[in-house]
Amino acid sequence: MKGEKVDICRIVSSELALNQSKVSAVMALMNEGATIPFIARYRKEVSGGMDEVILTSLRDSWHRHEAVAKRRSAIIASLEERELLTDQLKNRLEKASVLAELEDIYLPFRPKRRTRAVKAMEAGLGPLAEEILKQQGEPGRLAAAYIDAEKGIADVEAALAGARDIIAEKVTQDAQVRSCVRNLYMRTGVFVCKVIKGKEKEGARYRDWFDWSEKVSQAPSHRVLAMRRGERDLFLNLSVQVDQESVLRIMKRSFPLQGNSAGEQVMEAMKDGFKRLLGPQMETEIRLWSKEKADRDAISVFTVNLRELLMAAPLGEKAVMAVDPGFRTGCKTVCLDRNGKLLEHTSIFPHTGKAEKAASEVNRLIQKHGIQCIAVGNGTAGRETEAFIRKLNTGVPVVMVNESGASIYSASEIARKEFPELDLTVRGAVSIGRRLQDPLAELVKIDPGSVGVGQYQHDVDKKMLKAALDDTVESCVNSVGVNLNTASAELLRRVAGISPARAASMVSYREEKGGFSSRSQILSVPGIGPSAFEQCAGFLRIPEAANPLDSSAVHPESYCVVEEMAADAGTTVTGLMEKPELAKRLDLNNYITETRGLPTLNDILDELEKPGRDPRSSFEIFSFADIHTIDDLEEGMKVPGIVTNVTDFGAFVDIGVHTDGLVHVSKLSRKWIKHPSEVVHAGQRVNVTVTGVDLERKRISLSMI
Repeated sequence: MKGEKVDICRIVSSELALNQSKVSAVMALMNEGATIPFIARYRKEVSGGMDEVILTSLRDSWHRHEAVAKRRSAIIASLEERELLTDQLKNRLEKASVLAELEDIYLPFRPKRRTRAVKAMEAGLGPLAEEILKQQGEPGRLAAAYIDAEKGIADVEAALAGARDIIAEKVTQDAQVRSCVRNLYMRTGVFVCKVIKGKEKEGARYRDWFDWSEKVSQAPSHRVLAMRRGERDLFLNLSVQVDQESVLRIMKRSFPLQGNSAGEQVMEAMKDGFKRLLGPQMETEIRLWSKEKADRDAISVFTVNLRELLMAAPLGEKAVMAVDPGFRTGCKTVCLDRNGKLLEHTSIFPHTGKAEKAASEVNRLIQKHGIQCIAVGNGTAGRETEAFIRKLNTGVPVVMVNESGASIYSASEIARKEFPELDLTVRGAVSIGRRLQDPLAELVKIDPGSVGVGQYQHDVDKKMLKAALDDTVESCVNSVGVNLNTASAELLRRVAGISPARAASMVSYREEKGGFSSRSQILSVPGIGPSAFEQCAGFLRIPEAANPLDSSAVHPESYCVVEEMAADAGTTVTGLMEKPELAKRLDLNNYITETRGLPTLNDILDELEKPGRDPRSSFEIFSFADIHTIDDLEEGMKVPGIVTNVTDFGAFVDIGVHTDGLVHVSKLSRKWIKHPSEVVHAGQRVNVTVTGVDLERKRISLSMI
């Protein structure tokens, strides 16, 4: 088992071009429960400075090769049990590095269901098949000896048909043949997509794929997922095709043919084997492979968009009025204090003949609660409500807030627990306001799949998507850090080393004790032991703590070195943080130990200079143009907008008309770009030109060039 781990370590380091000893050390840390954010931030000496992206790739590669190793062990055990394992076969299995190769080698030895070849073998036609494959005799004469009515072999043709079935299975199960044919499918295979007859009108939204063909190797992920969705919805037929002659040439290289009647029988078996066995098997494999690749690509796009959304600039600790707009049902309006606590809620009706009363109420709330910013949800009646409030000239900034997912939050168990007596729409308004104050802290309460920044998110592998999104959320939370005395349980559970149960314990302890006054108190929380403390402590902040390091990203394990630095500089820790230039005069080499090197020491100096710094950008007020519906648009208009979603084929931009416009990848930049993410990201403010408006389909085409 130890040797197996060494092999996996060697394979991973080779695959990712990483130092093998560093990979081994990181794998050991992960085995002990160390999280990726913790290793990236506080174990740079161990990892050699690997960032979270590399560490994630390392973990995923490790798990992938571990799965191969487990499958290899299971195959070898099965073969040993059935006394089929030879030294040569074991050597081939041990050299196989991917699952497909393993399965190809194992295929001829797998316990077989009763295929046509198995039935022919049971009828005693195995020797006939071997003789025909040698191509040294006349097939008809050889077959005559195998006629046996009791075994279902009525005549020569029945015997030959059974022999061909055996040959077809033997050829198509040959590992070399399968590997070469698989490569052929990868290189030259073509997706062929056709509309199902009679479904043209009903499936009009898939008309781009009604008669479509594209090489598998060149098909972008979003097209693969679109075609598969059309197939799933029963409007399209999708197949993978290759040139049969090319497949037969591959087969003939491993099973050479002679120009005689026996060779003709083998050729017939090969054609049947490709059509009936290998072709469908390879098509299934290629479809699965292309789906997995498309899933990975779509998930990658999703995680990039999600990161931008989570890391959006926070308004900060300011009193906010938040409005969940509506026409007939009115606008649910809430006031939140600087920490997001609900102070008051009401409804105003500015769009149903009660504008004067609504205006009076808005002004009253602003004065009463010292409102510093007004958040308006961008859903139905959003632009109209924004315009109404702006015309009041209150002097308070008005900001449109993306409300995707707010309704899901408002109906969630989390929202019901916090506001059991409030209506769903009031909870939604609270979420809109808090999203303006701190997008990250609020969005962690919502399923990442509901925030509206995915590409075919409902078509991809759910387990893979959840794992990637969870990684992204945790990366963002740990990058920013969390205020231990104000964070919700949902935010705390995303901190390295903190499970949902531990997060709940922290909140209970905080409520019982009136808050945390030092990081050391974390060890008093039920369920938090030394290991969990080591993982989480550096990411938790206590601004009110007596020790200023407790509000920084300096890990408690390094407090001693900061104290040593302060003493050497002739000051206190507080003095060192107030005058970080004192630390820069010190020789860091004097503080190096066996486990602490320059990477950690340099991080400490950076943190002393800007304790607890927030990596997110500063908040800037954004306003849409004076347009409110798609009917207001004209070609050639230049308008500001916010990128809401980046996909493989372009970027969607909110320009304030309730329908996002699309900037196709070809209209994003004058220079050639491989992917839209090279130019734009979710949440980015951009200026666009309207190039097309389709009122019937409610589609807006935009350009950035």
